[in-house]
Amino acid sequence: MYKFPEGFLWGAATASYQIEGAWNEDGKGESIWDRYSHNPAMVYNSDTGDVACDHYHRMPQDVALIKSLGLKAYRFSISWPRVLPSGIGTANPKGLDFYDRLVDELLKAGITPMATLNHWDLPQVLQDQGGWNARSTVEAFAEYARLIFERYSGKIKFFATHNEPWVISFMGYGFATMAPGIADYSQALQAAHHLLLSHGKAVQIFRQGGYHGQIGIVLNLGHYVPASDNPQDIAACERQYQQDNAMFLSPIFKGEYPLNFLQWIKHHQPKVEGGDMQLISQPIDFLGVNYYMTHEVSYSQNGGLLKSKSQMISAPGWGTTEMGWGVYPPGLEKLLLHISENYTKIPIYITENGTALLDTPDANQFVMDRGRINFIREHLLAAHQAIQAGVNLKGYFVWSLMDNFEWCQGYRPRFGIVRVDYNTQKRTPKQSALWYSQVIAQNGIND
Repeated sequence: MYKFPEGFLWGAATASYQIEGAWNEDGKGESIWDRYSHNPAMVYNSDTGDVACDHYHRMPQDVALIKSLGLKAYRFSISWPRVLPSGIGTANPKGLDFYDRLVDELLKAGITPMATLNHWDLPQVLQDQGGWNARSTVEAFAEYARLIFERYSGKIKFFATHNEPWVISFMGYGFATMAPGIADYSQALQAAHHLLLSHGKAVQIFRQGGYHGQIGIVLNLGHYVPASDNPQDIAACERQYQQDNAMFLSPIFKGEYPLNFLQWIKHHQPKVEGGDMQLISQPIDFLGVNYYMTHEVSYSQNGGLLKSKSQMISAPGWGTTEMGWGVYPPGLEKLLLHISENYTKIPIYITENGTALLDTPDANQFVMDRGRINFIREHLLAAHQAIQAGVNLKGYFVWSLMDNFEWCQGYRPRFGIVRVDYNTQKRTPKQSALWYSQVIAQNGIND
């Protein structure tokens, strides 16, 4: 038996736009993902999150499901436009009421809430004013954060400011593959800076207000390996790593952007004002790590600004996922050790880790997903090894609690440990959910 430390926090994660639906009900404002998905060219099969898993109307049953699986914690996100339809100003009482009821249901069920303030669904009103490329959005986020802290201090134990600011900035503003669909590398860098700055501003407000709970941020971090020992491959790998990982880890934990990277990108550097880096690098209570993949990087003359070619790789014996992603469990241990040795010793939570597979339900909608069990098990073993090596890892959240709207991939990929029949909204725990329940119950993995 591979036992985990006493008090290890076992949970599952979701995001508001991916599960809630009710996109225009009860006073909710439009988000950038509402606008983006309503353009039929942007999402697979022209899918939208208009209904998604209908969690907005089925929340009590979903919390009961979480409890039945024995989860100790639930990571969800609050929809900014649901509680502040205009991004700033007067709060929407019905929106706040929904999260009041969700948090109360979780606490009543003995489940620890972890709330993310921004999981990509920026109010469209703010996007029309420049979005994350505008410094004014930093102040809007600070006002929103204060509202949430005031409301849920002492009820929500963990507050994460942002989920995956790299995705928001680079895929949303740099590559146009996510909302708001802008293709401008300079805007991506500026958006990244403003996201980090708004994180710092929220941390400052949290500390000054003396609110109860812990505050941190969730970053998507990969493991990067050069394709060979050729100096050009090694340098290209370092550039890719700095853009994807160090651009966020370094300012938060060292108060600086990676200098070599800034020199490489030249005029694309973000505009940084005096005091910004001190605000960004205030101490936080925890770091959330979303780990999905390891990248092999080589030098490529045709590799864009970074002159790099990055591809996901799989560990020996592993194929690829339904989305074509590589599977590399050892990368998780290496990543956690790297963070611990180079950036911080504060508590770390794996806030997302999971896989999409070609689930085949039987007549009762039950899915025997042995592949997902193998995936989670091997990543948990890697996490266990990291703990043995001294990493301050405090919890693990599987992605995802249930099948949901997977952004520009629509409803095709299924990441859930619970199957959702989108025609009936019936939830059916998969074999992986039953297996995960056993892991939680014994706080460990069988040999």
